[in-house]
Amino acid sequence: MHGGDVVAQLAGTLGRDAAEALKGAAVSIPRSQFPQLSADEFYWSDLIGLNVVNLQGEALGLVSDMMHNGAQSILRITPVPDVTDDAKAPERLIPFVDQFVKTVDQASKTITVDWGLDY
Repeated sequence: MHGGDVVAQLAGTLGRDAAEALKGAAVSIPRSQFPQLSADEFYWSDLIGLNVVNLQGEALGLVSDMMHNGAQSILRITPVPDVTDDAKAPERLIPFVDQFVKTVDQASKTITVDWGLDY
């Protein structure tokens, strides 16, 4: 880490000019190289696509993206279209903090939150 940035040297990339040529390129690493997480930690990529329900069992939608606002991570929830309801349900942004996120069950692909339908 250098300040707030990650500084790395890719194998086979020697010198500043070679590195500049890669500016904007996507960098990937195999999942097997990811560090192990504790039980209460998650990689964002593992949360995207999970169903989100509230404590009342009401479906809020799917995690479509994650973002960071400087203080915490935020779940971006996209509603699942309901063929019986013509009104477009709102997108929801739910802070990924213990106050709102109660459980993450990757086996059942469900996140349970303390978040009402009217929030």
